[in-house]
Amino acid sequence: MSSSLKTDATLENKASTKNGVKRLIFVVLAMVLEFLVNFFLIMYLGAYEEWIMILLHIMAAALVLYIYNQEKTAAVKMPWIILIMAMPVLGLTMYVMIGFNPGMKAMRKRYKEIDAEIMPLLPDNKEDLDELCGRDQSAGNIAKYLKNNSSYPTYKDNDIVYFDDASKAIEAQKEELSKAQEFIFMEYHAIENAESWHAIEDVLVDRVKAGVEVRVFYDDMGSIGFINTDFVKLLESKGIKCRVFNPFKVGFNLFLNNRDHRKITVIDGKVGFTGGYNIANEYFNITHPFGHWKDTGIMIRGRAVKSLTVTFLEMWNAVNGDDENDKDFSKYLPDVKEDDLEKDTPYEWKKGYVVPYADIPLDKVQVGEDVYISMANYAKEYVWFITPYLILTDEMTHALGLAARRGVDVRIITPGIPDKKIVYSITRSYYHTLVKNGVKIYEYTPGFCHCKMSITDDVLATCGTINLDFRSLYHHFENG
Repeated sequence: MSSSLKTDATLENKASTKNGVKRLIFVVLAMVLEFLVNFFLIMYLGAYEEWIMILLHIMAAALVLYIYNQEKTAAVKMPWIILIMAMPVLGLTMYVMIGFNPGMKAMRKRYKEIDAEIMPLLPDNKEDLDELCGRDQSAGNIAKYLKNNSSYPTYKDNDIVYFDDASKAIEAQKEELSKAQEFIFMEYHAIENAESWHAIEDVLVDRVKAGVEVRVFYDDMGSIGFINTDFVKLLESKGIKCRVFNPFKVGFNLFLNNRDHRKITVIDGKVGFTGGYNIANEYFNITHPFGHWKDTGIMIRGRAVKSLTVTFLEMWNAVNGDDENDKDFSKYLPDVKEDDLEKDTPYEWKKGYVVPYADIPLDKVQVGEDVYISMANYAKEYVWFITPYLILTDEMTHALGLAARRGVDVRIITPGIPDKKIVYSITRSYYHTLVKNGVKIYEYTPGFCHCKMSITDDVLATCGTINLDFRSLYHHFENG
């Protein structure tokens, strides 16, 4: 009987993956066809109507000026400007389909409305911030930046556990999930309907039976090769509430370029997890598609978990204008005190100042990149980074090179075995400029290194979902 169940599960997983890949291929082909139809329509009209081509060139010039005046880094604007100036017809067509996205306006409106309700529920914690500034001004300045630009406060005396391997983190996560009494929130870029998820799902179903409210939120694009469209119905049938971020489907001007890349688990508003790992087998080395997979995570316990809860609730309530949103947020934001926390645990808790924060692509502030640049700027002795992808802006490249040139030990660890060969080639293309300025580059030779971390002078550290690449820094919803 046990063997039969395992076989069925395997067949179901293969079918789920196959269906997801088919959907991805279909949508991509449909988008390519849509692009070709628009492109050749313009070309056909342009070939026979000279005034249309003149109009297109005027439109291209106007678009170039529009892009140039945007409050974005030059590295983001220049590819569009060069493409439109060199090939106006192709550039206009691509920008209308990809760059110019009316869907973002509706999304921005929903997030603004939700943020107006939920962000004021975060504590100010000015005393904690002032104390941090008194102990280390550089750390305090970054914390001030996060409070001023993303609304997330500083929390002192929180319990923290660092996991140097994702398999350790997921075991701790399952243990803490099994203790949930009120609610469980889980938000992940990718969920694979396989062994790693099944172990968690068993715990979630058990907690649902005990009266615990369980919510699961995932990104459709991130999970498209792992699960099929029946996954939501499957979870709902087991009493688990589920929502999907930005479903990948055929259409024009879709809000496809911005994905939910966050990884968050919140338990009763008291315990929280984040890090680089998704809930898929390869992250825990159950499978080995790219050698040994290296990933990390952290567990937080105490008042700081409130910021992770708010980050989850923001996404859950803003993702779709047709969803029924929460009317009362307060029941998910308890005032956690030391006496509320479990005393006898197997973890080696460390105390520290914690600032859980999130980055959103709907505003004009690159919080994730600004934090990394600030860490490089404030470093006196060393600043080390570890990232799966290295695709930097001029600003980030300059900050790292400048730190190295003033004598700071700047190091970056990247994967030795790539998961995407094209991206790996682009990553390596940045080595020359960085090394020329004194930055040291190391590759993790056992396999693919998916960690997203940085550390400075034994004082500041980040752990979360933010890669050192354009997509993480400019296009994705991230947290750290």
